[in-house]
Amino acid sequence: MPTAHVVRARAQKQPQRALARGMRRSPVKCEKLFWRLVRARQLGGFKFKRQVPIGSYIADFVCLERKIIVELDGDKHVERQAYDRERDAFLKAAGFRVLRFWNTELLESSEGVLEVVLSALETAPSP
Repeated sequence: MPTAHVVRARAQKQPQRALARGMRRSPVKCEKLFWRLVRARQLGGFKFKRQVPIGSYIADFVCLERKIIVELDGDKHVERQAYDRERDAFLKAAGFRVLRFWNTELLESSEGVLEVVLSALETAPSP
């Protein structure tokens, strides 16, 4: 039987899980494109998950094996730079490396973005 602490922790995660599930069900154009390029271990044999809750944040794409997070940023991130820095600091403290790309970068040069991501995956220490 779970302790009261475990029950509380699970209850706190429920809204994040529901939000992440909703985000997976209705991805934006760039998220669809990136997912199509990396799903099913297509990028160097590395497994990615999408819209993953980590703490109080939701990461766009995560390779848990190498602790690499890929964030695709749209126009709204121009106004949210302080929030993104705080978020990245939390994720870094949790042991993740965050790679950020503008949506336009992915649309204009998906091969270039994938090269950067693959390089990071191959040089990241495995746990």
